[in-house]
Amino acid sequence: MIVILESQIRKDSKEYRNIIAHLEHLPGIRLNVHEVHGTQQILTEIYLVGDTHSLPKEEIQALPGVERVVRVSQPYRVLGRHAVNDNRSTAFEYNGVTFSQDHLHVFAGLCAVDTPSHVEMMMQALQEHGQVCTRMGAYKPRTNPYSFQGHGRNCLNYVFELAGKYGIKVIAMEITHDSHLLEIRQALEQTGHPTGVMVQIGTRNTQNFELLKSVGRQNEFPVLLKRGFGITLEESLNAAEYLASEGNHKVVFGLRGMKTHLGDPHRNFVDFSHVPVVKRLTRMPVCIDPSHSVGSRDRAPDGLLDLQHVTAQAVIAGANMILVDFHPVPEKALVDGPQALLLSELPTFLEDIHIARRAYEQRVALAAAKLSCSPNF
Repeated sequence: MIVILESQIRKDSKEYRNIIAHLEHLPGIRLNVHEVHGTQQILTEIYLVGDTHSLPKEEIQALPGVERVVRVSQPYRVLGRHAVNDNRSTAFEYNGVTFSQDHLHVFAGLCAVDTPSHVEMMMQALQEHGQVCTRMGAYKPRTNPYSFQGHGRNCLNYVFELAGKYGIKVIAMEITHDSHLLEIRQALEQTGHPTGVMVQIGTRNTQNFELLKSVGRQNEFPVLLKRGFGITLEESLNAAEYLASEGNHKVVFGLRGMKTHLGDPHRNFVDFSHVPVVKRLTRMPVCIDPSHSVGSRDRAPDGLLDLQHVTAQAVIAGANMILVDFHPVPEKALVDGPQALLLSELPTFLEDIHIARRAYEQRVALAAAKLSCSPNF
């Protein structure tokens, strides 16, 4: 059960103290208090953990300062939607960039950082086309132990400095160990915090529960959690709930394809039809990774890359973030060069996304008009 307080209720208020005192006397119930930071206000949510079936919902809802009470019917207690009309905020702001189920951001960049010159070329191209987000891989978990594992902490300072130089506000960067949080934090301090980092939990670590708990206990960095490539959607959503249950609600859920030969000749079976499913089940913004789903630069007879097609499909379905590989010289890339787009292709890729986004907005407007005329539509 979730007790949602009125927006003006603060923890130092008499109403808050009275609510907590009442709830603490409920038998067999443990309280978890979470603050949800929206773009304009802070909401306090109190989670009642235990046997809540017999609790009097109406009595709790009548307490002064309580906006409403929601019975939880799904396992995603913090991040889930718990009713058809559950319109609690899906938004959070980080370093001047707002993430929600209503926004769309493109994180084009290097799958793996290789040289300072390539990083700078990428950052400059992004600035020229009005972009403020990127992906930069410093730590690279690989299937083959002899493959390039990333430059790690050795590249962080120049990546962050170049991001600041070109106005990049958020860098999506995968980590594989909680010690990487400390290294990122130290590099940001050493460089004067010129940018921000969205910590990425990769598909291989989706069920690394100790890493999830560690990342969830910090609130400094938002988290991009990628779906596990060989587990169910429900299992991956529960992994996201690990993060939120530890206190970090700034979570974006990433779809990156499923490992199965049913998707051949693509690298992974594209699962972007789950974009609206994740948005219906949870309040998380949804990211898609077309590069690691398709894994090639194959082009259809219509002149469009497969990668462009699957990106557009996800955007038309309501995706909120796109994580995509670019490289100034793909043949020199140390990781996944064959699937990387060229810097010269960036403006076309962005315009194609705008076209798909307009189509999505038109579809939403059409559905809203139909629903206003006929609620049973």
